[in-house]
Amino acid sequence: MLDKPVTDRCVPPSTSLIEYGAYIGGEKVEAAGIPEAVSMVRAHNDASAATDAYVWVGLYEPAAPEVEWLAEVFGLHPLAVEDAIKAHQRPKVERYGDSLFVVLKTVAFLDHQTPTATSEIIAIGEIMAFVGPDFVVTVRHGEQCSLADVREKLEDNPKLLGRGPTGVLHAIADFVVDKYLYVADLMQDELEDVEAAVFAEVSSRDINRIYQLKREMLELKRAVGPLQSPFNALPQRRMIPSEMREYFRDVGDHLSRVCEQVQSSNELSDSILQAALARSNALANEDMRKISAWVAIISVPTMIAGLYGMNFTHMPEIDTYWGYPAALGLMAVVCALLHRAFRRNGWL
Repeated sequence: MLDKPVTDRCVPPSTSLIEYGAYIGGEKVEAAGIPEAVSMVRAHNDASAATDAYVWVGLYEPAAPEVEWLAEVFGLHPLAVEDAIKAHQRPKVERYGDSLFVVLKTVAFLDHQTPTATSEIIAIGEIMAFVGPDFVVTVRHGEQCSLADVREKLEDNPKLLGRGPTGVLHAIADFVVDKYLYVADLMQDELEDVEAAVFAEVSSRDINRIYQLKREMLELKRAVGPLQSPFNALPQRRMIPSEMREYFRDVGDHLSRVCEQVQSSNELSDSILQAALARSNALANEDMRKISAWVAIISVPTMIAGLYGMNFTHMPEIDTYWGYPAALGLMAVVCALLHRAFRRNGWL
């Protein structure tokens, strides 16, 4: 696979290298560098005719030279390397020769103390994994969903670590899908709170919040939905050992559950948004009825006062002793009758 020993190649200065390790027989073996780890692993596999030794390299938002150097070391496909550098890829599973290239969207729930109309609820990132016979290269974009816990969990369990590169891929996929479930549950709780607020006795009519949740649900749907089909087909790929296929089917089942939950939550957000708009219109109509009723009531004394304020010499009751009290009484009686009629009709 290599033109010359990997130890002859220089590693470019890297600030994105999170961690690397050589794993042989379910245990981590110290290596001076990535080339040494690769040589050690391949020498062991060649000598024992086994595939239980591999190298795992983890990168965080690497620059092009770093990924290109690793591409030379591990023989990664140029198209997959380009995707890993540019990021913002659609979730997918692709095969290049004897290796797999997997793109997973990561999600994280952002709990804001004082959320605004522009604040994000879900942070989206990416994990790209190159999985070969004796290596795993993970490239992570986004601040959330670090793989440190996954690596630590594997290193603490020799049985899990001994499953090889596909075992690492399963652990990463299982970790990401569990995050999907967690975020989907939290989003469901948020939607239920908003739904209760919409149908409360005193509605907040916060359409911006509902639309924000709707937008975030679409982001979650775009992150989860495209992964379902390729992941359900992953256990049938020849690269996946027979003993690992049931584990990937389990992850696929969890992913299907997430997709169903996200779909139902997305439909619920549509219903809540429509209900909120309808309720907002109903409340606006109710306000307009109240305003119209009070305008009608106030127009009566305004009309009477306007008529008798015209200052004509010959006007009915203008010289009567009881004219002023009678006019005020007429205003009060008519206003009271109108108020009672509007109250009975539900306008006030």
